[in-house]
Amino acid sequence: MTPVTELGDVRRMTSVFERYLTLWVGLCIVGGILVGKLAPDLAKALDGMSIAVNGAPVVSIPIAVCLFFMMYPIMVKIDFASVVKAGKSGKPVFLTLFVNWCIKPFTMYAIALLFLGVLFRGLIGADAVDMVKMPLGLDLPVGATHGAGVVILQDGVKMLQVPLWRSYLAGCILLGIAPCTAMVLVWGYLARGNAGLTLVMVAINSLTMLVLYGVLGGFLLGVGRLPVPWQALLLSIGVYVALPLVAGYFSRRWIIAAKGEVWFKEKFLHLLTPVTILALLTTLILLFSFKGEVILANPMTIVWIAIPLFIQTLSIFGLGYWLAKRLGLSYEDAAPAAMIGASNHFEVAIATAVMLFGLSSGAALATVVGVLIEVPVMLMLVRFCLRTRGWFAPAAE
Repeated sequence: MTPVTELGDVRRMTSVFERYLTLWVGLCIVGGILVGKLAPDLAKALDGMSIAVNGAPVVSIPIAVCLFFMMYPIMVKIDFASVVKAGKSGKPVFLTLFVNWCIKPFTMYAIALLFLGVLFRGLIGADAVDMVKMPLGLDLPVGATHGAGVVILQDGVKMLQVPLWRSYLAGCILLGIAPCTAMVLVWGYLARGNAGLTLVMVAINSLTMLVLYGVLGGFLLGVGRLPVPWQALLLSIGVYVALPLVAGYFSRRWIIAAKGEVWFKEKFLHLLTPVTILALLTTLILLFSFKGEVILANPMTIVWIAIPLFIQTLSIFGLGYWLAKRLGLSYEDAAPAAMIGASNHFEVAIATAVMLFGLSSGAALATVVGVLIEVPVMLMLVRFCLRTRGWFAPAAE
């Protein structure tokens, strides 16, 4: 878990990276824009190192490596044996599954569509377009339409030209179907929630993502008249969820058996921290090296995307917290159950957006905005939880 310190009744993060995540993302925006200006061919060359199918780039090898090292440390921390305890947890687990998978994806779609497709459409640019990857396995002639996109030829590669606001919508959708499985361990701890229950919910949501992420993602992208790259969705789940999950599960077992649990937690996990941070920041710099022109031309773009994400976060948290109270949960169970839906698994969302639509897509940019607002918004909700502990009945002894 993220290093924290406890002073009296207050818990604080001591990880400089996570405390100032918003600042690092901001620096990545500046750094990425500078890279795009000073070395415009660098990011394109790196993204060009890819696995191609039918002549079209599908998986960027440098990005895949970076994103694996973003995901693996999350998966290796989880003791999936704790899933068997879910039956004893009862209502809080079912509550978070209901909110995360039956409510959150659809409210995210509706809120993002309202703001990006209606209220802010003119501000984003009603005629502004974005170039995204062709769905894996789809081969249409130039000029053909697919959903809301038109097939064009760009640098000898077939791409889909889609309205820019729809590309941002795609990124929001991918965030909306990715409940948090990493930072929620921090938020639950800071809010003095039930740590054991939080671990159980993290494990269950990680496993649930293997089944529902592709199904809900494909469905909502299709409803939004966006490319529905089912093969790429399945490949994305395999590369960015299943692979690190399997690697994390087996390496955890092997390391604990060989070195012991104390060495695993106190030594091994700390060795992964700088690798994870470097992988995330490298990915963000590469992404913004492509999107620098868009941001400089319309610096309010990030604000337009952040507003529906902010409203979605507050709405889902409020719903989960209210339902927890209605179900008679203790505060220790209610806080993490509400926050796991409010926060997003932005690592998976970024990885999927890059694979499905490309590093330079508006969808990828939208997922990064989720990282930008994550820490300040969730810390605000942690403070709200701590102030409202009295709303709930004491935990049963």
